[in-house]
Amino acid sequence: MEIEGYEKIIKAGEIASKVRDEAVKLIKPGVKLLEVAEFVENRTKELGGEPAFPCNISINDIAAHYTPKLNDSLEFKDEDVVKLDLGVHVDGYIADTAITVDLSNSYRDLVKASEDALYTVIKEINPPMNIGEMGKIIQEVIESYGFKPISNLSGHVMYRYELHTGISIPNVYERTNKVIDVGDLVAIEPFATNGFGMVKDGEPGNIYKFLAKRPIRLPQARKLLEVIAKNYAYLPFAERWVIKNESERLALNSLVRSSCLYSYPILKERKNGIVSQAEHTILITENDVIITTR
Repeated sequence: MEIEGYEKIIKAGEIASKVRDEAVKLIKPGVKLLEVAEFVENRTKELGGEPAFPCNISINDIAAHYTPKLNDSLEFKDEDVVKLDLGVHVDGYIADTAITVDLSNSYRDLVKASEDALYTVIKEINPPMNIGEMGKIIQEVIESYGFKPISNLSGHVMYRYELHTGISIPNVYERTNKVIDVGDLVAIEPFATNGFGMVKDGEPGNIYKFLAKRPIRLPQARKLLEVIAKNYAYLPFAERWVIKNESERLALNSLVRSSCLYSYPILKERKNGIVSQAEHTILITENDVIITTR
């Protein structure tokens, strides 16, 4: 079976792996989050890819959907547990990967729990593989470390220019008939926590998705919408990619209120537990399960 875009899928994975491994070395106390995010996105382009979504840098009880805002001054601290989650696409074919960096050196087992769950479930994949059974494996591994999987976050099957296609890979057992099979490109991302085991919506983040063109009153907002529709019609984008000042931020906010854009909320652990994450993209072929982001 010939897999559409095979070489581009592999290239995206190679770029994502290299950028992840280089960016991890920059995550140190006193370094700005913005510096790391911009390195990730610029390095991705230097290597021949494009960001599939804004670089996510989620700290401590924040599980996902934080990316630095324009001129963000936030810096890493000694006690931080940092999730670096990045995506690369080559002509729309995506690689998605994440790693946890424990600057505090206090959560070694928590980090290991998500990593072990990731590699264990990948080893167990035998297509067609029931996604509920995959969730069971992830759950059992994380719980064996004394932690909880985050039940309302999941991995996802990806298509060309589509991060989420409707098939999710749960982090807990679910009774379902859905499977992943040969030809599927899948991001698997176990999240572990010492908290409640679920996330809740926090403040609006700095990540957006284009929804539709609609009649807009403000000229600046209309102009901004045209730029977004032309350049970011399919994949998520960052506030800092499209605005340069506060007046443009007001235009961006008006597009959200008009339902032209969706604003991703920052996702926080429900009981403020510390969260770890590990993620790889896999491609299922007739003969193998390829980790594209190894």
